[in-house]
Parts: sequence; C-alpha cells; structure tokens
Amino acid sequence: MNFRKLLTNYSVNLLVTIAVFPLGIKAQNNSNTVYKDSTNQLEQVIVTAQKRAEYLQKIPLAVSSLDAKQIKALQIWNIRDLSSIIPNTYSADPGDARNVTSVRGIATTSYDPTVAVYIDGVNQFNLDTYIPTLYDIARIEVLRGPQGTLYGRNSMGGVINIITKEPTNQTSGFGEISLGDFNQQRINAGFKTPILNDNIFFGMSALYDARDGYYKNDFNNQSYDKQNGFSSNIYLNWIISKKWSAKVNVKNRNQQNNGAFPLVADITEAINNPYRLNQNAVTKMIDNTLNSSLSLNYIGTNFNFNSQTAYQNNYRYYTNPIDGDFSPYDIISVKNNFGKDWNNIKVLTQEFKFTSSNTSNSKLKWTTGAYLFYQDAPVKQATQFGEFASMMVGDSLFELTNITKTIKKGIAFYGQLSYALQNNLTINLGLRNDYEQITQSVLGLYQHAPDNTEYTTTPDASAKINFSALSPKLSLDYQVNKNSYAYALFSRGFRTGGLSPLGSDPSQPPLIGYQPEYSNNFELGLKNDLFNRTLSFNIALFYTKITDAQVPSLVLPDAITITKNMGKLNSKGIEAELLSNPIKGLTLQYNFGYTDAKFETLNLAQQGSNVDLSGKKQIFTPDLTSFLAAQYNHKIGKNKMEAFVRAEWKYTGTTYFDLANNIYQSPYSILNMSAGITNEKYGIKLWSRNLTKQKYISYAYDFGAIHLGDPAQFGFTVSRQF
Repeated sequence: MNFRKLLTNYSVNLLVTIAVFPLGIKAQNNSNTVYKDSTNQLEQVIVTAQKRAEYLQKIPLAVSSLDAKQIKALQIWNIRDLSSIIPNTYSADPGDARNVTSVRGIATTSYDPTVAVYIDGVNQFNLDTYIPTLYDIARIEVLRGPQGTLYGRNSMGGVINIITKEPTNQTSGFGEISLGDFNQQRINAGFKTPILNDNIFFGMSALYDARDGYYKNDFNNQSYDKQNGFSSNIYLNWIISKKWSAKVNVKNRNQQNNGAFPLVADITEAINNPYRLNQNAVTKMIDNTLNSSLSLNYIGTNFNFNSQTAYQNNYRYYTNPIDGDFSPYDIISVKNNFGKDWNNIKVLTQEFKFTSSNTSNSKLKWTTGAYLFYQDAPVKQATQFGEFASMMVGDSLFELTNITKTIKKGIAFYGQLSYALQNNLTINLGLRNDYEQITQSVLGLYQHAPDNTEYTTTPDASAKINFSALSPKLSLDYQVNKNSYAYALFSRGFRTGGLSPLGSDPSQPPLIGYQPEYSNNFELGLKNDLFNRTLSFNIALFYTKITDAQVPSLVLPDAITITKNMGKLNSKGIEAELLSNPIKGLTLQYNFGYTDAKFETLNLAQQGSNVDLSGKKQIFTPDLTSFLAAQYNHKIGKNKMEAFVRAEWKYTGTTYFDLANNIYQSPYSILNMSAGITNEKYGIKLWSRNLTKQKYISYAYDFGAIHLGDPAQFGFTVSRQF
C-alpha cells in the first residue's frame, strides 16, 4: 500500500498550516498535560517510579514519563521506539525483536540487560522472556541511572517501567486499525467492564500486527523478514474488601518472523544497496512468550502491602536451520528445533513489598520488601557445517551440538526511606542486598556425514557459582521555591554474573565464571515549573563509573556469547527536558542528552595477543540525542471535533557498534509527521515515519554484520472509542 505521494503533498500543506494557524484554539491531551478551556497550565504528573505514587517533579532522580495520549501521538509501538526520544537512550535490535537498550552509556549485547524492563510491576527477567510490543498503555516511565536499591539486578543503567490500562467501574472499549507501506497492518481492540459493580472487573485487549519484509532476499527473489504476531492482555480485578484486593493478569506474545536476522556482512554493501541481502538458508522463527501474574494488595491505616507472584515462559526456535554466514553459500547454519524440552525458558518470581500509608502526614516515608526468583534455561543448539564449510574451517558436512542447562535462583532484601529534615529539605536513604546462585551443566556432541555417528566432544560437566551485591542509595532534595526542586544523588546498580556456555572454540572453555559489574552514579538535578506552570524544565548532570566491566564477545560460528570482566568505564553527561504550552492548543517538547562514555581500561585477548582498547568509546551509545516535537490542535465547530498537526525531529549522534570503534554510524536525523481529526469517539490520522528516507545503521555485530534502521513508511490510523 503506497501513501507516499498523498502524504508528501499533504505534509507541505500542513507546514503552511502551522505557519498561519490561529491562536484561539483548544488543545488535545496528548502529553503529560491536561488542557482546559480556561488555562494552558501543565498538569502535575503522578508516577510510581519509586514503587509508590509521587509527583514526577518532586522525585529526586531523572525520570521521563509518557502518558497514554503522548504514547499515541509519538506512535510508540515497540520499546525501541523510545530511542533518542528519551534523553541519552538508545534501543535497537538485529531483526529478532530482542532489543539492546542503553541509557547514559551503560550498555551490553548479552542476554542479561543493563536496563531493566518492568511491565505492570513484573520484572521482565531477561531478553528471552520480555515482551517488547506495546499497546493499550497507560504510562511509560524511564528511570535513568542505576536503580539497584528498589529494582535490583540488571538495572545498572536504568529502568523502563510500563503500566497498561486496567478495567474500572465504567464499561468502555476501543478499536484501532493502522495500515501503511510494506503491507503494514496493526489491528488493536479492547474491552473493559465491571462484572459486579465496585467489586469485580474484567478487561481484555488484543493486537494483531503484520507486515511484509523491509528486505529482499536476492537468493530466492522473495521478501525477507516478513512477519506477523498476536498479543493479548487479560485482567481480572477483585476488590475483596475496603482494604484487600486481588488482580490476575495474563499477557502473551506469539510472533512469526520469516527471516529473523536481516544482516549484510559488509558495511559498504549494506549502505550502497540498502534493504537487500543474499542468504541461502531460509527459515521461520517462532517466538512465543507468556507472562502471567497474581497480585494481592492491602491498603491500611499504618502501612500498605503488596504480594506479586509472576510466571514467565518463552519458547523460541527456527523451523529450519537459520543462515549463520549471511551468504548465498551452504557454509554454516544454526539449528535449535529440538522439541519443547529445549530452548524453553521458564522464570518464576515473587516480590513482597511494604510501604508507608498514603494518608500518613509523617515526615518519614518508607518502602521495604523482598524479591525471589527461579529460572530454568535448557538450551540446545547445533552448528551445521555445509558443503562449502571447508573454505572456512578445512572440513565440511559435519555438525557440532552444544547443550547448556542453567538454573538461576536468588533472593534480595531491600529498603528505602525518606525523611523531611526541614519543610524544604529531605534526605533519602536506601540499601539492597542481592544473593544469587547459578548452576550450569554442559555437553558437546559431534556428527559427520555420511554415517552421522554421534561422538562426545565435551563430556558432561557442571559448575556452580554464587555471589552477592550491595546496592546503596543516598540523596538530598531541596525545594528551592514553590516551583523549583533540586537534588543531589548517589546510587549504585549491578548486572548479574554468570558462567560461560559451551562453544566450539577450544580457546573459549565453558563453565568459566564471571562476576557482577557495578555502576556508581553521582547526579545533580534541577526541576522547574515556570510561568504559571505553562513550562517545565528539567536538567541533570551525571557521572557514572563502572567497575569489573563485563565485556561480551559473540563467538562464531556457534553464535554464543562469552562474557568476561575486563575493564573500567567512565560515563558523564548532561540531560535536559522541556515541555511547554506557550499558548492554548500549542504543545512544544524538546529533550536533549549528551554522553561521553569511554573505557578507562580495556584489554582484550585477540588472536593470541592482548589488544589495548583503553580510551575507546562505549558501544550502542550515541554521543548526542535530541528530540523536538510540536503539535497544534484546533477546535472545529461546536461538536467537540478537533484537528491536529504534529511534526517530530529526532537526532542521533555518532554511535559505535564494536569495542575497537571501527564500525560506527555518523550522526543522522529522522523526521516524522502526522495530522488528523478526532472527537470523543472517532479519530483518523495520516502519518509518516522517516519522511526524508534516511538510511542508517541501527544495529551491528562486532564481526561486521549490519542491520539498517527502518525505511520510510506512510500510512493512516482510524480509531473508535466507546
């Protein structure tokens, strides 16, 4: 479906409209703002970033919050869409929907992330078990900087906290259809209703999304990375009494991807001949994820209590072996389809949380709790060396199978309190202690054609490692005046350690332990609501030091990750966020981030020698992020109809993808535009993404395989509320 000519001509008219738009207008609530006919003040936003309800502008840490209407206006359909919109944030994937997300230069390509993702209070345990697709979202909070005290493991860069919409006493529903280029289809619908007024509530939303591939495979002259998926989110809430309530929530994501890794092995070819590749091994990736939870809540006079039990499961496999050399030749392919006993990851988590009463007038406010988890990860993967493998390894037509079984379990206790030393001065203290134990076993097998007799290359062996981590926090916040708020903060986070998996490279032995890495963050911030709260301006300065830095290396041809503690990294920078309603109906938003993240020490062993990479820049970390958005809303007649026009400019600075800084993307800009008409029940929007057809690297492996960012897309969205 091609909307480009229509949208390009329409965009010119919209820009003219912006220049001459009338001033007597009524705005639509599409940001952290509620607009009223009598005022254009910004609303005070409430968030739960610190696991209790607080005003955003009074939290002593850097937090960005997007509400439902702003998420819709920004067209955030996936977690990676937050990239460069949130200051000093970058997110991308190589085509398999496993996002690598960095905040403030804290990044990794391993499956244990540096930025934790929580959805409705549930920790999305690692890249295997999280759901990146977004729909029917009430709010997204991005906490920047280490959040180890309240969130624990793998939050050393920050936390993305996602809250979906819950059912209430009011029956409501919605439907939304988006169509666009590349046969883009996104059908989203939901229904919420009380089953028993003031007592039992039911809610359900679902999403079907599909598109043709952005890439074309020259090997068979067909579309590559064509995909479709189905997601659902089901709620059942029960108010048991005035003090007790319970909630059952079940989410799932089932996705099929015909070409999960659209990669080109040469950077020049990737840019000069964009969105084309040549791979002989064609397969379909099946990726099914389940995320369920049970919450019990107590709201009392002296304290509140919450218990949340969650179960996560991911089964991911390729129906046929997937291309491992990204070429048209039968050299290497990877197989992981061994039945449901393998590559079927299961995680069980339990959190108990106590907080001080919301109605208390005490100078002391506190949060304390415990977190437990258990993960079972049985992984079986075979590397197949085909007819032309002898060009690389001296032999052909054989198969190496690696089996790794991993059990992780842990427990943590945490507490945080704030105490008002004076009316305008508050101290915040926090401490968390995490303990984790990992047990891992490995087995290596070998087969060679034509007899395919199976031999053991690595006998069944196992190892165990355990470690603990302390995550303290200290901050002072000072209310300068009625509308200004300053803070100074120290916080610490950590990323979990582990054991190396089994691979075919004898120089990379399995079951070698690596320890957690730690980030110590120092931060100064100032938050302001100015000009009768028509403008908010927040600024933060930070310095983060990482010790025992974990350096992941992708080992080929097995496509496994070996991690070692190998260096120290320093990251410093500045962030600024501005949101303004200068006149009724006009919303302006500008976010800026600068990060200087480089290794103080880094020595890698490569090809039998040590390579000193000290002073090199961190990977997946733009030095600059800049985002500007402007939206006008205009009331039409007396029937509550509004027309709007919106423009967004997103700038991403120089970004490196390998530790030697040889693979990088120069600065680039993305222009998005949209316009439409809405009222309380209906809406229609025309939209464009990457209007200028910018070609850029969004993801690259350190061995040189390149994945480009999304191409230009044009489409429309229609919606109905009831």
